[in-house]
Amino acid sequence: MTHARLIPCNRRVALKGWSGQADRYVDGEVRQVTASVLDLLRQPSGALDCQLLFGAEFLVLEDRDGWSFGQAVRDGYVGYVRSDQLQQAKAVSHKITALASHVYSAADMKSGAVKTLPFGARLRGQIDGDFLGLTDGGFVPVQHIKPIGEIEPDFVAGFDRFRGIPYLWGGNSVWGMDCSGALQLVLHAAGLDCPRDTDMQVVELGNRLADDAPLKRGDLIFWQRHVGVMLDPETLIHANAHHMAVAAEPLDGAITRIERAGDGPVTARKRL
Repeated sequence: MTHARLIPCNRRVALKGWSGQADRYVDGEVRQVTASVLDLLRQPSGALDCQLLFGAEFLVLEDRDGWSFGQAVRDGYVGYVRSDQLQQAKAVSHKITALASHVYSAADMKSGAVKTLPFGARLRGQIDGDFLGLTDGGFVPVQHIKPIGEIEPDFVAGFDRFRGIPYLWGGNSVWGMDCSGALQLVLHAAGLDCPRDTDMQVVELGNRLADDAPLKRGDLIFWQRHVGVMLDPETLIHANAHHMAVAAEPLDGAITRIERAGDGPVTARKRL
C-alpha cells in the first residue's frame, strides 16, 4: 500500500504514469533547493511535514501562487515548498559533513559569512586551496566537506554527533530534528536508503529481532510513533520531546517512561 505522503497527486495534477485520478498528468521538472533548510508542507502555508536541505532535488509537478507542489527525489515525500527557494537542478560534487558550515563571500575566513549550511547539504563547486568555490558563488572550508559519493562508515557514531541538537517535529537538520528525521539523516550519510517517517521505517528497514534477542550497537528500537538507535546493548540515543533534544539514556528507562506517557510499548526491534 502506498502511503498518502508518497502519492504524487493533488487532484489538479499528477505525475505521469500514476494510476489515480487527476485533471492532468505531467513529467515534472527537477529543481534544486537554494535555502539552507526548506520546509515541505502538507498544503500551502500548512503544517510542516518534513524539511529539504540545500542542494536537495525536488520534482516540481505544479507551480501555483508562489508554491510548488511536487515530490522529493531522494525519498519520494510529497508536499508544497516555496517556489522562490528552488532553482534549476545542477549536478552536485560535495556535501557538508560538519554539523554546520558557513559559506564565505571570499576564500578567506575573515571575509564574512553569507549563508550557513547544515550537515547533509549538497554542493557543486571546485576545490581551490583551503576552500570549495561554489558554482553559484561563495566559499566553503574544505575541512567541512567530502566528495558527494563518500559515505560515513559508522551511522551510530554519526547519530551520536547529533547529541544535544534541539528537537523539532518534522525537522531534518542540525537546527532541529525529530526521531525519524535524525535516523534518515545518518542512514543517508552512510549511503543507505531510508524513508522519512517512523511508520515507513519500521516496515522497510532491517530485519526483525525476537523480543528476547540480545541487543547490540546499531539496533533500531521502534514504538508506535517513535524510533531510536542503540549506542550499546543498554543505551538508546534518540531525538525526543521529553528531553527536547537528541539524548542518550538507558533503554529500560526510556521504555518505562514512554509507556507511562501513553505512547505504548516497544513495537519492533530491528537490525540493519
